[in-house]
This record gives sequence, structure tokens and C-alpha cells, in this order.
Amino acid sequence: MTTERREPPTTADERTMLEGWLDYHRQTLAWKCEGLTDAQLRTASVPPSGLTLMGLVRHMAEVERSWFRRVLANEDAGAIYYTDEDPDGDFHLTESDTWAEARATWEAEIEAAKHNAARFALDDLTEGKHRRTGERFNLRWLYTHMIEEYARHNGHADLLRETVDGATGD
Repeated sequence: MTTERREPPTTADERTMLEGWLDYHRQTLAWKCEGLTDAQLRTASVPPSGLTLMGLVRHMAEVERSWFRRVLANEDAGAIYYTDEDPDGDFHLTESDTWAEARATWEAEIEAAKHNAARFALDDLTEGKHRRTGERFNLRWLYTHMIEEYARHNGHADLLRETVDGATGD
């Protein structure tokens, strides 16, 4: 599967612009993982770091679920990969973890995020609250935070991909 990255429009209303940049960064992470084997996607960068491309995708599935299902829509959506005993379980991979499962889970969370966000205006407050702080947020904040989250992790993905097979690119 070839990932198509679409540049966000240069002139658009605020919501279209925010959604465009978020989709662009989602597509960038998929692109960074494209064409690699499961073993390559489980390859850590530099010891002692255990950071991997597959771990980043699993982490972003958790992040999408947390913000757009639990916080935005107040859904009772449990964790996918982490537990109280292993709060970084999204990053802790085994030989049995596959790209097919990680990508399908991540894409399902993206679709749920888009579905939930569609019923909110940018200024609407979340129906749920942050699990640690109890804060509520507007959708604009969630979009901005998710763009930041993906942009930061896409920087990690750049370095991971270069470590795995030497591929570089924006």
C-alpha cells in the first residue's frame, strides 16, 4: 500500500486547516513505516532506547483513543496496549506483534476520532475530562495538541527510519 500524503490547503477556514495538518502528520507517520518488514518496524533506534516505528504507531493509536474517544466523547474506551503494570506497553513489543495489527488498530482509532470530532465545533468543550487533571478542552485545543504530538513523533520516525534502512525525506 502506498501512502498518499496530501499537503494541507494554503488558504482555508480554520477547521479545514487544522484537520488538514493533522491528516498530513498522520499520513507522514504511515509513510515513514511504508515498505518495511515487521522485524524492521520493531527495530529500536539506539541503545538504551527501545523506541521503534511500530511502537510509535501503537502509541499514536493510544493517543487518538485517549483524546478523541475518552476525553472528547466521554466514551468508556479502555487501553489497547498499556496496563497499570506496564504504562508504556504501547512501546513494548514482542516478536508476535505485527504491523498489520498495529496499523489496523491505529487506522480504526483515526476513523473513530474523525467520527467523534465531526459532531463538535472548534469551541465546543469536551464531554469527558482529562484522567489526571480533570480538565476539559475545546476541540481546537485537541487538534492543536494532536498536530504537536504527531510532529514530535514524526521527528523520531525520521531518525528511526534512517537507522533501519537509510531512507530519509521530509
